[in-house]
Amino acid sequence: MKSPSPRLACARWLLVAGGLVWGISAPGFASAQPAHGQHGDHQDPPHQHGEEHGQPAAQEHPPEHGHMALMQGPLGSSRARMGSGTSWLPDSSPMYGLMMPLGDGGLMFHGNVFAGYDWFGSDRGSDRIIGVNSIMGMAWHPVGPGEFTARVMLSAEPATVGKRGYPLILQTGETADGEPLHDRQHPHDLFMELGLLYTVPLSSSIGVQVYAAPAGEPALGPTAFPHRISAISDPLAPLGHHWQDSTHIAFGVVTAGVFTRHFKLEGSWFNGREPDEGRWDLDLRVPDSYSGRLSWNPNASWSLQGSYGYLPSPEPNAPTISLHRVTASATYNQRMGDEANWATTFVFGENIESEGPPTHSFLLESNLNIDGHHVVYGRAEYVRKTGHDLVLPSEFDERGFDLGMLALGYVYYFGPLASMAPGLGVRGTAGVVEGGLDPFYGNRFPLGAMVFVQLRPAAMSMQNRPRGRPAALSVEEGDAEAVEFAVGTLRDHGVDDLVLRVVSEPLRDRLAHGVSIPRPR
Repeated sequence: MKSPSPRLACARWLLVAGGLVWGISAPGFASAQPAHGQHGDHQDPPHQHGEEHGQPAAQEHPPEHGHMALMQGPLGSSRARMGSGTSWLPDSSPMYGLMMPLGDGGLMFHGNVFAGYDWFGSDRGSDRIIGVNSIMGMAWHPVGPGEFTARVMLSAEPATVGKRGYPLILQTGETADGEPLHDRQHPHDLFMELGLLYTVPLSSSIGVQVYAAPAGEPALGPTAFPHRISAISDPLAPLGHHWQDSTHIAFGVVTAGVFTRHFKLEGSWFNGREPDEGRWDLDLRVPDSYSGRLSWNPNASWSLQGSYGYLPSPEPNAPTISLHRVTASATYNQRMGDEANWATTFVFGENIESEGPPTHSFLLESNLNIDGHHVVYGRAEYVRKTGHDLVLPSEFDERGFDLGMLALGYVYYFGPLASMAPGLGVRGTAGVVEGGLDPFYGNRFPLGAMVFVQLRPAAMSMQNRPRGRPAALSVEEGDAEAVEFAVGTLRDHGVDDLVLRVVSEPLRDRLAHGVSIPRPR
């Protein structure tokens, strides 16, 4: 009997692994973390069963209580701020995933799967049925003085997109059959992340973090587009990907950083070479690149970063050309109700190559979740690319071209069904090219469209906390829970940490000395 090809074997393995993870964990996830709206508005009844007899109330809300503990990260920050690699998102960001306790730690599952028909016009356009996807598992547990986290992120795009990628007019980067890709987006590798993270608080206000990954992301650029809430409904990559966050898959990364509740300063040593055309393996090399990043979360709604990186040989087909990259970004997230959320990201990225002129990019993208079902999203971009980037005849290699792209889309999400949110969406695109590119594209305004289905986890029940004091707790536990619940709620609504500290520390001090907090009757 003929053995299956390596690609088919890997694809089967990925599907089987995903099915096993879902089959084993779904019952626990479903019971522990329902999606938004499944509980509705919790109200404490006037009397809980047992209270009228002077006994503590029975435990009626264990999922929410466990969820609150699971959601708290190092230094009391929210796990919602975890982006790709070691990057940060706003603390108020919704989390689309499935979570359950794992001993003293936790287990989380993420994923985002798109399948649809992708079409772009112009003389360089094409069309294809594609599948864009990723799944991610993460587990964390206390180890010694800190917390140990393991992450695995996989993609089946080597099979569902193929080596030549999917149609995306004006896109550039990486190769297929030894030739540079143009007007197509390359597939992601099977191994998008295999990373280990160890975080140690040195005090209540400062901590250190070490990240090591045979496949992972260095401290360079914003949270990568597959992980941004502002891009969660958009199936296609940004045009400025290779100016902003293309190192989100680097095969060999070590990062160390120091952080507070609001700031993080970190540096990375990593393999800066782009992935090769063999998408099913790890392209390990001795690290040759370095980067540094400063992140700032001033409050629950904002996350900003600035970063710099040096990559001595990023392109395998041009190994003698080095690259300096500078990026800056700001992400804003606004909760507008139990279901509604508005996330927006601005990104600037510049590449300064050892040969050729500097080129830069700007991106503004937004995702407006109106009510948990209706979502409108959009992206506006400007990128300056050279003729070499666009794979034009050699006489255009050093010439720069101004390119623009506007994309608007809509998704309707059903359910949630078994903690998942299936969606049906559309995307429309209008590009803008310089007049000098007319001979290659046939017109200055190439158009594109896509219709697709999407499947991702529903938003986790971050807001499904009991509105009153949880009846499941004793007086002492209820005191501590009430304080942390109030602090978390105020932080989610943008109250400054200094104000929270002034208000909450006297209450915490009372609890530490065994003094109960009086309640109004």
